[in-house]
Amino acid sequence: MDIDKRTQELAARLTYIRDIFGQRENASVAMLRTRLEEFLEQAPHLGMRELSRQVAMLEELFILLEGKLESELTPMDRVRIVRHPQRICLKDILENVYDNYTEIGGQDEWSIDPGIIIARATIARRMGKKTVHQSVMVVGQEKGHGQEFRNAGSIKPWGNANALYYMRVAEIENIPIHSYVFTPGAYPVEDYPGAAQQIAKNLYVMAGLKVPIVSVFSEGGSGGAEAIALADKRLMFSHGYYSVISPEGAAAIEGGLKDKATPELIDTCARRLRITAADNLELGFIDRVIQEPPLGARPEHYEFFRQLRREVIRATDEVVNVVEGLGPLRGMAIRRQAMTDDPQDIFVRWSLGQNARTKLVRRRFEKFRAMSRTACRDNRTLGARIYSGLEGVLWAAHSTLRHDILARHKRRLLHLLEALEAELRALRQGVGGPLGRFLGLGDGQQRRLEVPPEALERLTNLSCPEEGACRLEDTWVYVSPKSREDRTLTCPNTPTHGCLDLWAPDLFGEFAGVCSFCGHHFPLEFQWYLYNVFGFAQAYEFNRELEAINPLSYEGFDLKLEQAKRQTGLGSSCITFETHIEGVTTVVAVLVSPFRGGTVGAAEGEKLIRAAERAMLKRTPFILYSHGTAGIRIQEGTCGVIQMPRVTMAVRRYIEAGGLYLVLYDTNSYAGPVASFLGCSPYQFAVRSSNIGFAGPGVIRETTGVDVPPKYHRAFSALSRGHIQGIWDRRDIKKNLHQALLTMGGKNLYYR
Repeated sequence: MDIDKRTQELAARLTYIRDIFGQRENASVAMLRTRLEEFLEQAPHLGMRELSRQVAMLEELFILLEGKLESELTPMDRVRIVRHPQRICLKDILENVYDNYTEIGGQDEWSIDPGIIIARATIARRMGKKTVHQSVMVVGQEKGHGQEFRNAGSIKPWGNANALYYMRVAEIENIPIHSYVFTPGAYPVEDYPGAAQQIAKNLYVMAGLKVPIVSVFSEGGSGGAEAIALADKRLMFSHGYYSVISPEGAAAIEGGLKDKATPELIDTCARRLRITAADNLELGFIDRVIQEPPLGARPEHYEFFRQLRREVIRATDEVVNVVEGLGPLRGMAIRRQAMTDDPQDIFVRWSLGQNARTKLVRRRFEKFRAMSRTACRDNRTLGARIYSGLEGVLWAAHSTLRHDILARHKRRLLHLLEALEAELRALRQGVGGPLGRFLGLGDGQQRRLEVPPEALERLTNLSCPEEGACRLEDTWVYVSPKSREDRTLTCPNTPTHGCLDLWAPDLFGEFAGVCSFCGHHFPLEFQWYLYNVFGFAQAYEFNRELEAINPLSYEGFDLKLEQAKRQTGLGSSCITFETHIEGVTTVVAVLVSPFRGGTVGAAEGEKLIRAAERAMLKRTPFILYSHGTAGIRIQEGTCGVIQMPRVTMAVRRYIEAGGLYLVLYDTNSYAGPVASFLGCSPYQFAVRSSNIGFAGPGVIRETTGVDVPPKYHRAFSALSRGHIQGIWDRRDIKKNLHQALLTMGGKNLYYR
């Protein structure tokens, strides 16, 4: 019976190896297959002793050749390992790494989203002769072992919302969070709360959670991974992958293919994207690699679970040690890991004091701020960099003196004078009762303040009563080149609204690209907004010297990048500048769609972070206008996807400092930017006829097999789901922006 079981295990191992290497010819795999087939043919004719000897020899051969095959793994082989049904899953980790746990937020298929598991777990630590049980909140995607109801770990928005709720519970209870990433990507659905908007909310909140967060990556697919992976320590399994997009998706985009991409192209894209644990460790996006057994960890590898337990304990201890400050001996022991094989020998309490919690959030921002800074080119001279640094120091001193010191005393004096004036008015108007009548300051009745007739007329009459409306004739600084075309255009709403044909000079000139019958907005160039809305002609552009590069040396991308720079005259898809909107100084960032579809990479992320920091330093509003973005630039791999948490954290710091962060969408805005720094804004508006979402109709069809209804991503649909706060007519943007600057935002804006 033992021989049969061992033989079945060898057959299962061979099937697993063949699944990993696919159709690729391999001498080691062929040898294993041949030897196992020969043994099975001879087995009926062998005695028990010989059978046992032969099985032992086969087991040794499997161990030897599995080690050899391990060195031959390609990046795509590693992708197949993490997707295999025999791969360890979160349930296996809960059973073998933690001493006790209770699932919360659902159970198996009876859950708001079976693809995610949330558990309250404990880890036993020794403190002398005493055993201390330390609590942690465990959150992660669950793929199971072929369980279809798990949806392969692809999480719906309400699953991420549930995870965020319990991460907040962990913060309240002051216990660490351990998150495990086992997802190919988020499920692309726009139903409330929306895939993109919920990921953005997760990133925004996790950036400020005041408890240690440790993330462990197995399969990290783009925004779906980032939803729970913004952490103080980021570990990764040696066979895991972390990428901006799946190799199959990258191959489909690179090849421009409507049909399925070839295996050769998929393998090539997997290699170019640098998705492996070793690659991400070298790029600085993870802190440590957890070594797995040859060809990947499976449920029977109990020694690996013991190693994983040691690693998550050590990572949590390291986070606490940095912010809490342990005793000198314990701190030295943690820093010199060679002093102990088992971190459980050193007791560290994981609950943090108030000062340590504040320090933790600051260090988390600094950690992500330092990532990918070398993945773009800064063409500034040394003198320009020194000047920029000195300017920042002077502005910081100026803002502290003017807004924090002098303004605080000024506000106190103004509040005192306002209160005194209000008391005198009340006394003068008779509210003071007998005392007012005795002093002759009032007659005991409320008096109506006298309003000058001219002021009353301005308040009650229309600005242009003879024209029947308040809109004056529009005059545009910039007129679209399309207005010089002598042709007519048909509005797409003609079948439903009966719109007449429009002459191009009128449509793109006086009408600003807006149909005069139904209000449909035809797309216009980003220059129209730069000059007519943001006054770019008088603006001060900064960080223009930052340029996008090819940080992964992605084959063929240098040529495409140079072509985009030559055609647009820009170094990246982001323009940042300081301007005045109706007299209010404002920092503006614009994502430009003609430059590689408005995709975001390391250069764009760095420019956005510096823009947010400039707005915070100078106490100005920060407006981000998306003329269109297709998502994260896939050729930059994780250098691009890491911009999601980086920029979101910068935006959060700015908002918490009392600023006004406003986002305006136009044309088509999708994927990573919407699922992070765009979608986290409390004030999001859209130009009419724009599209907003996590994934386009084609991606949704390929991923889910479902055809989305017409106008699924339209601004009005996004408004009805609560994803945006309003829809603006293109011709009214400047007026609406000025109104927003006066009525929205925090208390620390310079003009407040």
